Amino acid sequence: MALYEHVFIARQDVSQQQVEGLTEQFSTIIKENGGQIGKAEYWGLRNLTYKVKKNRKGHYTLLNIDAPHAAVAEMERQMGISEDVLRFLTVRVEEHETEPSAVMQNRGDRGDRGDRGDRGGRFGDRERGDRFGGDRGNRFGDRERAPRRDREESEGGEA
Repeated sequence: MALYEHVFIARQDVSQQQVEGLTEQFSTIIKENGGQIGKAEYWGLRNLTYKVKKNRKGHYTLLNIDAPHAAVAEMERQMGISEDVLRFLTVRVEEHETEPSAVMQNRGDRGDRGDRGDRGGRFGDRERGDRFGGDRGNRFGDRERAPRRDREESEGGEA
């Protein structure tokens, strides 16, 4: 049997319990067709990059699947029919990851941020210098900015 990683996005207005129900429904389809689910991760309600079917957010779920192609094709067919599923993607892999996915690992790191502390004002800690000249030097190099006609006359050109 082949190994697959499958991610699907459910609509933002369904509850987490309904998403778990969808996961069970699709897992049952895989099991009935001779496959098995290795790992199922609920990634939570996340922002979408762009609107999908009038939704700005979606419930993300990852499934590690060990099943024949026919089982995965049937699951994808059912997802295409379901109104609660916005998008899905199935990728064939050589082996499944045993530890939590990168998304779940990053969620664990978020708790460490807590209070961000003093960030040094609007632009962080960097030195801005004097915004209007000051130590930044002359914008035009060593020569003073002169009208075009005057520069051409001083360089020997004709006006």
